[in-house]
Amino acid sequence: MATINVVDTAKKSVGSIELNDEIFGVPLKESLVHTAVVMQRASMRQGTASTKSRGEVSGTGKKPWKQKHTGRARAGSNRSPIWRHGGIVFGPRPRSYDFSIPKKMYRGAMQCALSSKQAEGELSILSSLPLPEPKTKLLSAALINFGVHRSVLLVVGEGNVGLLRAARNLKKVKVVHPGELNVYDIIRYESLVILKDQLEKVQELWA
Repeated sequence: MATINVVDTAKKSVGSIELNDEIFGVPLKESLVHTAVVMQRASMRQGTASTKSRGEVSGTGKKPWKQKHTGRARAGSNRSPIWRHGGIVFGPRPRSYDFSIPKKMYRGAMQCALSSKQAEGELSILSSLPLPEPKTKLLSAALINFGVHRSVLLVVGEGNVGLLRAARNLKKVKVVHPGELNVYDIIRYESLVILKDQLEKVQELWA
């Protein structure tokens, strides 16, 4: 098993901890990670785009002009798709874009994503993140002191409501519980910071 340093908010080492190679030592399979991300992104789509067919647009059912001897093309309705304000042919309709992949595939994608963070040096194990008050300003200062200047994904315990509140107004910071960790967020955020007391739970969930 590989080991990683446990650091404090000043990024000073305060010990080390073992990482499970089944999660943090897996070779990257880009196609697997891509499939998992596409699945998550598809589930986020609203699918509310809608158009009206010729049977739904407003208009009369009367023939616009007689069939012959007008010098114009034959027409039977002003709702025709070739007319302005007519119906739409094969336009989008409300639908769900959701699809699923096997659980083993998603687990493999999670392991690849976590291993990639570890291999690229973008994974940090934080001993603790104490805040005197659940305020955005204090969390922002703590993260800057920690050396995080870009986006960061924080993995904390479920009882850590203060951190969740403090991170609400930080656009590039997301706080999740181990059970909410997902492939898309791991890939999307520059740094992954896991509190030491939650590492074991992460490893239990995705081993």
